[in-house]
Amino acid sequence: MSIRLSRRDAVFALAAVAAPPLLHAQAWPARPVRIVVPFPAGGTTDIIARAIAPDLQHAFGQPFVVENKPGAGGGTGTTEVAKAAPDGYTLLMGTVGTHAINASLYPKLAYDHVKDFAPVTLCAGVPNVLVLNPAFAQKQRIDSVADLIRAARATPGRFNVASSGNGTSIHLAAELFKTMTGTYMLHLPYRGSGPALIDLIAGNVDLMFDNLPSALPHIKAGKLKALAVTSAVRSAALPDLPTIAEAGGAVLKGYEASSWFGLLAPAHTPVEIITRVQQEVAKSLAGGPVKERLQSLGAIPSGNTPAEFARYIDAETKKWARVVKASGAKVD
Repeated sequence: MSIRLSRRDAVFALAAVAAPPLLHAQAWPARPVRIVVPFPAGGTTDIIARAIAPDLQHAFGQPFVVENKPGAGGGTGTTEVAKAAPDGYTLLMGTVGTHAINASLYPKLAYDHVKDFAPVTLCAGVPNVLVLNPAFAQKQRIDSVADLIRAARATPGRFNVASSGNGTSIHLAAELFKTMTGTYMLHLPYRGSGPALIDLIAGNVDLMFDNLPSALPHIKAGKLKALAVTSAVRSAALPDLPTIAEAGGAVLKGYEASSWFGLLAPAHTPVEIITRVQQEVAKSLAGGPVKERLQSLGAIPSGNTPAEFARYIDAETKKWARVVKASGAKVD
């Protein structure tokens, strides 16, 4: 015997079939959410993740737990998120390194930075800053970018430059500087900005192109000597500090190498969850304590849409591919 449904009953039946995914998304989160930071604590990636986590916890009523998973220039933690269940309980604080530079720098990655991820929102962009160990700067009589170029050219290979890892903007900022100035300084990659800064302050390394938010407190405390920022324009956090393009003269005309940090989820995470997270992050970055804190550290808050973030990642991937090729940067 066949059963015929009225038009009204058919509509309700279709609605019932479509309801489970929506109800699932609405029930999220029913337990703590992880934000994986693919670098150690103390760096800018970690600072930004920990700045937004409390507001997300307040908005959704569940803990947003920041977990540091460093290694392989951010590749270890990024790969873990790429392989995580797309259920909204694992997010990544990605960077210009993990989601733009590494695609060109590494011959083979364990993740696809486009296919394996769903962009959520760009959290902030930041300039890098060229900083030196003060004792090193004094010994070498380096008070400006021009002084550094002169000293580095005079003693090729004698100076070393730390980074937060291969493929990070801190690494590429140094490689671009070396290429444009015709200098050679030994690259020393660390597992993150935090450990590199500790050694720089201790005098175990000479200089670094660190992200401004993580370097700024040490600059203000006199533990690091800042020469210039890597952005196209000066930073409001250090308005008297020139850009490298300004300070380097003709040889560094057009130099620019900034960083950015944004939330991503594993591919196929429900759109409803991604949208809700993006909206709350955007709200947090639009005003109040989080925005003020990031701006005080020299960061420029964003909070754009997933589609806008996806287009930004595409443009940045193409841009940094050109920089990697021009600089001749290689994985050490």
